[in-house]
Amino acid sequence: MIRIECNAELVIRGADGHESSLTDVVPLLALVDETGSIAQAAAHKGLSYRHAWGLLRSIEERLGGPLIAKERGRGSVLSELGQAVLRAQRLCGERLDGNMRALASEVASDLNRWLAPPADDVRIHASHGYAVAAPVTALVADEVAVEIKYRDSADAVTALARGECDLAGFHVPRGEFRAACADTYRRWLDPQRHVLLHLTRRKQGLFLSKGNPKQIGGLGDLARGDIRFVNRQPGSGTRMLLDLALRRVGVDPDRVNGYESTELTHSAIAAFVASGMADVGFGVEPAAHHFGLDFVPIVDEDYYFACDRGSLERQPLATVIEMLRGDPFRDGVARLAGYDPEECGKLVELEDGLGANAG
Repeated sequence: MIRIECNAELVIRGADGHESSLTDVVPLLALVDETGSIAQAAAHKGLSYRHAWGLLRSIEERLGGPLIAKERGRGSVLSELGQAVLRAQRLCGERLDGNMRALASEVASDLNRWLAPPADDVRIHASHGYAVAAPVTALVADEVAVEIKYRDSADAVTALARGECDLAGFHVPRGEFRAACADTYRRWLDPQRHVLLHLTRRKQGLFLSKGNPKQIGGLGDLARGDIRFVNRQPGSGTRMLLDLALRRVGVDPDRVNGYESTELTHSAIAAFVASGMADVGFGVEPAAHHFGLDFVPIVDEDYYFACDRGSLERQPLATVIEMLRGDPFRDGVARLAGYDPEECGKLVELEDGLGANAG
């Protein structure tokens, strides 16, 4: 089985067309920033002091400014330019991390379908999330052929209705917004043909800078003129939920500063807030903790896989269900902040799962 990794890198292209990658230099800068010593940074990277200085000097020449400054009593420190380069690479990786892992899974799945012996692929179309990536990773590790496509919840469910996938991942809130959100999916699902497979319960809420410097207490504060917001894309289940929740507290989404500024994953939203380019975002709790943000819970939701009931006891779905019900997988999901795998792998009838009183 082939495993693919996708990584973001910064490349400097000069007026002469020559390109220089910052891939080797940025980790070195991070170590200088941490240790205050080029010699120690070089040793950590397994480089000679001379070679490390050569890398730094080469990039300095391309950029036209120093990356390292000397300060009495502090040894080597990053210059303002060095700090900017380090910050740019980190931001690039953080904002793209979720999309790149999703892309890597898709590419690996496609290549493995050509290289591996013929097999019944597990075809998953799903709204991206931490607990969704977990079964994909586990299946690939067990050398089970997986075709994964991350897409909006509504797109995933319509793909199942067209027979394009075996599992369609989507999420619905518990409580007052459940009926409105469920109606989006109900039109594509047949109670006689389809059944729901519970994956996890999770929390969505506000991402805030550490210490909450803007003193944001809830959704109502998004109407303030001094608040910059970053949103999920139209069509996503999270965007649909947020639209309903804002109107419930009397906030017109169109009046929220930055509401049309969108990102495609929870991780990208959290990275945007962590970088200081927005004051608040909305998403799942693990993303906030990963980027060192404060989190204000707003709503609990259920994440389901919809599937054809006639395929439950056949491969490959039987393998997936067995894995979801196993202790190793449940324990892994339980370690995600705000996630509850108690009902993981439980079969739920369509109307029971989508009903207004569910949860």
